[in-house]
Amino acid sequence: MPEPVPEESQSTELTGLFVEKPPENVTAVAGKDFTFIAKVDSTTLTRKPTMKWLKGKWMDLGSKAGKHMQFKETYDRNTKIYTYEMKIVKVVAGDAGGYRCEVTAKDKCDSCTFEITVEAAQQEEQADILSAFKRADAGEDEGDLDFSALLKAAKKKKKPEKEEPPIDVWELLKNAHPSEYEKIAFEYGITDLRGMLKRLKKMKTVEPKHSEAFLKKLESCYSVEKGKKIVLRCEVVDPDVQVKWLKNGQEIKPSAKYLMESSGNVRTLTINKTTLADDAAYECVVGEDKCFTEVFVKEPPVTITKLMDDYHVVVGERVEFEIEVSEEGAHVMWYFEDQELHKDKDSKFRFKKDGKKHTLIIQEATLDDIGMYHAWTNGGHTKGELEVEEKELEVLQDIADLTVRATDQAVFKCEVSDDKVTGKWFKDGVEVLPSNRIKMTHIGRFHRLIIDDVKPEDAGDYTFVPDGYALSLSAKLNFLEIKIDYVPRQDPPKIHLDTTGNMVSQNTIIVVAGNKLRLDVEITGEPAPTVVWSKGEQPITDTEGRVRVENRKDLSCFVIEGAERDDEGNYTICVTNPAGEDKAMLFVKIVDVPDPPEHVKCTSVGEDTATIVWEPPKFDGGAPIKGYLMERKKKGSSRWTKLNFDVYESTTYEAKRMIEGVLYEMRVFAVNSIGLSQPSLNSKPFMPIAPTSEPTRLTVHDVTDSTCSLRWLAPEKIGAGGLDGYVIEYCKDGDTQWVVANQELCEKQGYVVRGLPVGEKINFRVVAVNIAGRSPPAILAQPVTIREIMEHPKIRLPRELRTKYIRKVGEKINLTIPFQGKPRPIATWYKDGQPLDPKMVSVRNSNVDSILFIRSAEREHSGTYELVLQIENMEDRASVIIKIVEKPGPPLKVRVTDVWGFNAALEWEPPRDDGNCEITGYTIQKADLKTKEWFTIYEHNRRTNCTASDLIMGNEYMFRVYSENLCGLSEEPCHSKNTAVIAKTGLIHKANPYKEKDMTCVPKFTQPLVDRSVVAGYSTAISCAVKGFPKPKIVWMKNKMIIGEDPKYLMQNNQGVLTLNIRKPSSFDGGKYSCLAVNELGQDEVECQLSVHVAVDPDKK
Repeated sequence: MPEPVPEESQSTELTGLFVEKPPENVTAVAGKDFTFIAKVDSTTLTRKPTMKWLKGKWMDLGSKAGKHMQFKETYDRNTKIYTYEMKIVKVVAGDAGGYRCEVTAKDKCDSCTFEITVEAAQQEEQADILSAFKRADAGEDEGDLDFSALLKAAKKKKKPEKEEPPIDVWELLKNAHPSEYEKIAFEYGITDLRGMLKRLKKMKTVEPKHSEAFLKKLESCYSVEKGKKIVLRCEVVDPDVQVKWLKNGQEIKPSAKYLMESSGNVRTLTINKTTLADDAAYECVVGEDKCFTEVFVKEPPVTITKLMDDYHVVVGERVEFEIEVSEEGAHVMWYFEDQELHKDKDSKFRFKKDGKKHTLIIQEATLDDIGMYHAWTNGGHTKGELEVEEKELEVLQDIADLTVRATDQAVFKCEVSDDKVTGKWFKDGVEVLPSNRIKMTHIGRFHRLIIDDVKPEDAGDYTFVPDGYALSLSAKLNFLEIKIDYVPRQDPPKIHLDTTGNMVSQNTIIVVAGNKLRLDVEITGEPAPTVVWSKGEQPITDTEGRVRVENRKDLSCFVIEGAERDDEGNYTICVTNPAGEDKAMLFVKIVDVPDPPEHVKCTSVGEDTATIVWEPPKFDGGAPIKGYLMERKKKGSSRWTKLNFDVYESTTYEAKRMIEGVLYEMRVFAVNSIGLSQPSLNSKPFMPIAPTSEPTRLTVHDVTDSTCSLRWLAPEKIGAGGLDGYVIEYCKDGDTQWVVANQELCEKQGYVVRGLPVGEKINFRVVAVNIAGRSPPAILAQPVTIREIMEHPKIRLPRELRTKYIRKVGEKINLTIPFQGKPRPIATWYKDGQPLDPKMVSVRNSNVDSILFIRSAEREHSGTYELVLQIENMEDRASVIIKIVEKPGPPLKVRVTDVWGFNAALEWEPPRDDGNCEITGYTIQKADLKTKEWFTIYEHNRRTNCTASDLIMGNEYMFRVYSENLCGLSEEPCHSKNTAVIAKTGLIHKANPYKEKDMTCVPKFTQPLVDRSVVAGYSTAISCAVKGFPKPKIVWMKNKMIIGEDPKYLMQNNQGVLTLNIRKPSSFDGGKYSCLAVNELGQDEVECQLSVHVAVDPDKK
C-alpha cells in the first residue's frame, strides 16, 4: 500500500488538533469488527472541523460508507471535543494497508497515519489462501470481479480425483506476465485480483530496468472520478516511432472514447467519460519495451434526494417505501432493522427501480413487518417506520328479522367495512348450502342470503359469520301461517301487527337510509275491509313508485324503496267495513350515517404534536355518535395517514409523531352504529413548532438605585418557529409572584428594568417567545440588590486629542470625550482656567460622555480647554489644546539689496501676522517691467532672503514675496520697494569697495532639544537646529553613548535642522539624548529627556 502523501499546500497551517489518534500499527482478526477513534479539540477553532478518512493516497472512505464501513461523529459541549469513529464490520484481508485521517478547519489542519494488518482467524489456519481475498460489499475497491457462475459450473463438472499438492498462487503471479493475470484469476477463482497485485507489488522488489525506448514512462497509477476525462502521458526516444496502447492485455482501438495522440516525443491516451469498466491496467508498447500503469475510477457518492415516509397501515394493506437518489442506476441496499433484504423468490419483499426512484414493496403487511426500514447508498441514508395494526371489521348494516308468508321471498342483507371479507351463513348452527331455492351473494361490502318460495321449515335463526373474525350477525326468519277459520258473515275489521323483526318497540320501525322497507300487515274482517295508509293527514294512494301501497286479500303491504330522511314520520293504517273499523299508528325512523364533523382546526402545536378540535356533526344520522376517526397528510401530498383505528369519543385530539417545520392538514370522520360519515373539510394547514430553549448567559450589566440592566444571549435551540422576542420578569426575593417588566416583546438581547425599589433583593428571569409559546425561563442564580454602585470618575481622552488639536478658521469643531463613573458625574469645562462662555462654545453632557461643539471656529477660540469630572469629593481632569489657524499676512520690507552680473539679492522681514502657526516658507516671484508677467523663482523658501539668478541683461525686474503656513499662501504679496537693473555688457561699472565678510562661526544651536514623553510602540522623532561654518560634524548620543549605525535610529540633517527618528520605541529606549556639533573652531551640545511609557487599556485597568 502506498505511503500517505504529505500536504504540499503552503497556505494551511499544520497544527496539533488531535487530542487522541488511532494507534500507528493495528493487527485485526479477519471476520471480527474493529473500531478506530480520533478526537479533535475545537476550543481554538472558529468553525466546525471536517474529518476525512483516507486509504492510501487517494481513496476517500466516506464514499464507501455502508454495511462494511460505518462512520460516526459526536460532540461534547462541555469539553468542546469532537469524536470521530470509523468501524470496519467483519474485517477482510482486503482491508489491510495504510490509512490516513485528516482534519481541516478553515486555515488549520492536522493528519495522522496508521497501518492495518489482517490476520486469519485461528480456526481457519488451514483455509484456502484465496478465501482471504473474497471481496466484501464495500471493500477496498468497487467493481467486483464475479466469477461465481463459472465456479458453479466448474463444481458441477468436478469428479473425484486424487489430491494434488497445493499450488502457490503468489509464485504464479510473481513469475507471470501482466497480460496473464486475468487468465490466472479465472483459472484459480481469484475474486480480488487487484488487491493481490497491490500486495504483490510490496512483496517483490524489482530493480529498475533502463528502457531504451522510453524517455519518461507512465505514472505508476492514475485516479479519476467517474464521468471525468483522464490523460495517460509518456515520452519516447524516437519521435517517429508508433506505439500501441493495451487495456488488460487487449489492444485499444481509436474511437470517440479513446483518443491517441502523438506530438514529438510525447504519446498520450485520452479516455473520455470514464466508467467503472475503465478501472483497469494499461500498457504502452514500443517494439519489445513496455510501460505499465493502473487507472482507478472513483465513483462519486450517491445521495438521497427524497427521504422515506413513515407508514401506518392495517394488516393486509400494501406498503410502498419510495426514495429518490441523485443518479440513475445507483445501487441501493434495503434493510429491515439490522437485516439486509434480498430479492428472493419466496420473499414477501419486492424491489422496483424506475430511473432515480427506488421502491420497496410489501404486498400484504403483517404484524411481523412492524419496525424500522432503512435505505443505504454509498453517500446517504434514510429510514421510515412501519406501523401495522390488527384489522378490525366494522358492521355497517346488521341483519334484520324478517316475517314472510309462504311462497314469498326472504332476503337477509348485511354490510361490513371490508369488501374483501368472505363469510358463511348458518341456520340454527348448521351451515347453509346454496341450492336452486337458496342463493348467497357477495357484492362489494354487501352479503345477501336469498330464500325463494319460503316454506315453514325455513323459519329459524340465521347467522352470518365473517371468515377470520370473532364476529357473527344474527336475525330471525318468522313464517306467517294463514289459517282459514269459519267466520261469521259480519266480522269487524282487525289489524294484526307483528311486533317482532325490525320493530324496536310496538309502534316504531327503524330503517337504514337507502334500504327498502316492506311492511306486511295482516287484515281480517268480513266483508273484506277497505285499507287506507296515510302519513300524518296526507293519505298514500300510490300503487307504484318509491313509496307505495300494495293490497292483497287479507294483506296490505306498505313499501318504501331507498328510504330517505324525509320519509321519517308517523304513519297510520285504517281499515273499515260495514261492521266497523280499526286503526294502527306506526312511527318510521330513518337512520343514516352522520354528517361530517364541522370546524376542524388546530388550537395549539408542539415540537412534534398538535392539538385538533372540531364540532360534532349537525345531524347524527338518527343514531348516537359513537366516536370519530382522524386522518392527516402533509400539505401538497395526496396520501392520507390514519391516526386511530379505534373510535375516539372526544372532540379534542392530540396528534403526535409529527415533523417540526412541516405543514400538515387534518380531517375527521364521524362514526355511528350505521357507518362512517363523509370526511370533514380539511383543516387550515398548521405546522408543529416547539418553543425555543431557554436564553443563555443571563447576567447583570448595571445596577442603579431604581434600575437594573440585564444582558443575555439567544437560545441554543430556536427551531422552525423562529424567535419573536423576549419577556423579562422580576419578583422580590422570597416572593412567588412574577411581574412582567416589558409590555411589548423585547427584540434585543438586553433590557433595563426600571421602577425598582431601592435596597430590595430582586430575582430576575428572561423567557423567549415564539409562535409556539414561551420557552423555559433563564433565571439569575442570585438575587440582585437594587443599589447604586459607586465608581470613580475616569475620563477616556481619545488619542487624537492628547496632542494639539489644530483646525482652520471657519471649520466646525465637535469633540466627544467619553467618561465613566457612578453615580452620574458632573462635567464642567474651563478655558485657560476660566469657565466657558456659553455664547462662544456649546457643551452637551450625558451619562457617558461630554460633547464640546463650536459651529464656526475663530482665532479667539484657541486655548487650553480643561474638562473636570466630579463625583462628590472625587474628580478627574483632562486637557485639550485647541489651536485655530488661518493664512498669514504678507512679508514686510521686501527690497533688492545687491545686483551683480545676472543676479539680484533680495531680503525681507517675516509678516506681522503668522496666522497663529509657524511660517513654513516663502514664495518669490519676478516680473520684467516691460511685460509685467509674474514668474515663480522660489517656492517654500524657508529663509528671509534669496538670490534671483539667470536674469536677462538689459532688463529691469521687480519682485514680490508671499508668506506661507499650514493654511497656505498669504492673500496678498509684498512688492519690492526698488528694482534690479541688469546692466549691459561693456559698460564700465565702478564697483564699490568690497570687503569679503568672514563667515566662519563656532557651532551654536539655534533651537534646542525639547523633553518628550511618548507611548511605546509609536515611532517618534526629536529635532534641533544648529549653525556653524565650516559645516560642523554632528554626533548623536544616548546616555552619553554614541549612537552608531543602529537601524532603529535614522539621523537626518536638512540645512542645519537635525532630526533623530526613533522607530517604535520601547521602554528600554527611554533616557537622556544629546546632540554634539563639532568643527575646527569649537563645539556645542544640547540634550533632552525622552520618557517612554506603555499604553494601558482603561477597560483592562
